[in-house]
Amino acid sequence: MKSLVIFDLDGTLVNTIEDLANATDHALTELGFPTHAVPSYRNMVGNGVTKLLERALPEEARSTRMIEAMRTHFREYYDNHLYDLSTPYTGIPELLRELTDRGIACAVASNKYQSAVERIIAHFFPTTPWVAVFGHNEGVPVKPDPSIVFEILAKHPTPKADVLYVGDSNVDIETARRACVDGCGVTWGFRGRQELVAACAPHIVSSPDDILSLL
Repeated sequence: MKSLVIFDLDGTLVNTIEDLANATDHALTELGFPTHAVPSYRNMVGNGVTKLLERALPEEARSTRMIEAMRTHFREYYDNHLYDLSTPYTGIPELLRELTDRGIACAVASNKYQSAVERIIAHFFPTTPWVAVFGHNEGVPVKPDPSIVFEILAKHPTPKADVLYVGDSNVDIETARRACVDGCGVTWGFRGRQELVAACAPHIVSSPDDILSLL
């Protein structure tokens, strides 16, 4: 019986790809680099903002100085456009209500920076009684390092056998594996079934309702 479900954010709870793409394109434009089509960003996200900006830059421009300049422009734009085009995936609000009704705790573990995670979760899911909402903080490794899962378990102690970690990418499946908790991949996110199969996801679901059967 699972008593805690930990969710990835981008591509799992909320479709944020257009707002992330627009913020990254804004930074690229400000610095004189070519932009990218929105679908191409699906393979750039997942490892935190630094890696997203690095991947978006031309290979010859991926210096520490340029990535920091990109980060400045990205944050200035994204912090003012977090919810322009983003939306929860169909069935997610209902899933969260059902989990809450069943007394199952819910948490968020994201590679997006902490302040953005908190604002997005508060905006879209204000009534969910989250036990932890964690994004990336300086000094803490990004996923697939399992530190963020351990932080959640420190805040809400739960036997690892009773934890289900849900995400849309190989990063999430590897995070669950390294944390020694059960992992579930969702096919509605940014990466799709093929990547989840290649990552040897213990469970793969195509609808939020399917998660309930794993509890």
